[in-house]
Amino acid sequence: MIKIVDYGLGNILALLNVYKRLNIEVSIAKNADDLQSALKVILPGVGAFDHAMELLNRSGMREVLDELVLGKRVPVLGICVGMQILARSSDEGQAPGLGWINGHVKGFKSLQQDELLLPHMGWNDAKPVSNTKLFDQLESNARFYFLHSYYLRCERQEDIAAMSSYGTDFTCAVNVGNIYGVQFHPEKSHHFGAQLLKNFAEL
Repeated sequence: MIKIVDYGLGNILALLNVYKRLNIEVSIAKNADDLQSALKVILPGVGAFDHAMELLNRSGMREVLDELVLGKRVPVLGICVGMQILARSSDEGQAPGLGWINGHVKGFKSLQQDELLLPHMGWNDAKPVSNTKLFDQLESNARFYFLHSYYLRCERQEDIAAMSSYGTDFTCAVNVGNIYGVQFHPEKSHHFGAQLLKNFAEL
């Protein structure tokens, strides 16, 4: 069973609707007990890094998530801010992240390009740079919907699953073992996003 973590942030209903159309069983986890039976976990998120970590820590699900992901090696997919909080820290705030990915979240404003409109919003390419199964059966012209002002900078090149470009080349997907993350919103990315979510379900 895929469990979507509902800690107060993220497009929960949109994700549920995609999986319903795909005839893939999925449910919402609102507390630690709901998570216990998870075979896969989706960690959505929108908004600010510190706020996301505050809500997740307050939800009572943090310890179970660590146990599932780091202990039992249950596959997890972080989406948007849900991907950013996989990192150790962020320029956006002071709170420590989950630390599941060796990396730090940077802001596009640090590029000091005045002509760069923020947030980065709209459709953009995601170019896979590893053999992660997350991008199986996705054409080379696969495009996804982005809405963000920060991006995760990995410490290790081998943790990068896909790259995109906005003012600079940036990591738009990560994969370390059973841990996956995408900066874009697959639930808003039509058939490209549906295929990626299907791929995650079939890992």
